[in-house]
Amino acid sequence: MSEITGKNIYFASDFHLGVPSYEKSLQREKAIVSWLNAIEPTAKEIFLVGDIFDFWFEYKHAIPKGFVRLQGKIAELTDKGIPIHVFTGNHDMWIFDYLPKELGIQLHRKPIIREFYGKKFLIGHGDGLGPGDRSYKFLKKVFENKFCQWCFARLHPNFGIGLANYTSRTSRAATGTTDEKFEGKEKEWLYSYCMEFLQKEHMDFFIFGHRHLPLEIDLGTNSTYFNLGDWLQYFTYLEFDGEKASLKKWEGIN
Repeated sequence: MSEITGKNIYFASDFHLGVPSYEKSLQREKAIVSWLNAIEPTAKEIFLVGDIFDFWFEYKHAIPKGFVRLQGKIAELTDKGIPIHVFTGNHDMWIFDYLPKELGIQLHRKPIIREFYGKKFLIGHGDGLGPGDRSYKFLKKVFENKFCQWCFARLHPNFGIGLANYTSRTSRAATGTTDEKFEGKEKEWLYSYCMEFLQKEHMDFFIFGHRHLPLEIDLGTNSTYFNLGDWLQYFTYLEFDGEKASLKKWEGIN
């Protein structure tokens, strides 16, 4: 913790709670809560940057079962005055008003710009940014469509949530063992997005999730792109103490 600032900013993403099994998800959830307990004394703000849940859909009178330890801890922190920001990711974009209302979080659906201790941050989940991935960008528009959301809400929760959970088991997040390899920054879509953004406006830090691979890439001109990794394999998070940003690994894993 910086002697100058006294409080740190924390970032983490891609918990993917719900997969690959109830038991492993619960173990991971307990690890996340232990991390939140540990950073609580030094936290000025906390950013949970998308895909907190492997699937989330809010019906009018129902939400997915589970994850009560994390939700309770978040509510405890916000009740104590620590702002917690939650970003929707590609797995949990159907978070609506329940978490903001019940837990007191600030919900973000798009990347945001914030300034801390004189440094500018662009923060977002990262899905759909940069070149390529046109098929997903099309699907994202479908999933964000209000009529499509209305149609899904007509499904009984047992069927709708069950179908989504079945589908997720075939994804990378369901196994946590098939990380994409780093093949050079030029092949990273989010690196390309950062470089293009810097042509318009300077940022000291770009903070994204989605990629599932912890990355720290120097963009030149005193700018850095961090990818937060995930809590399926890496258990990584970013700490900014007002002077420097550092990727760290949470070791409190049973």
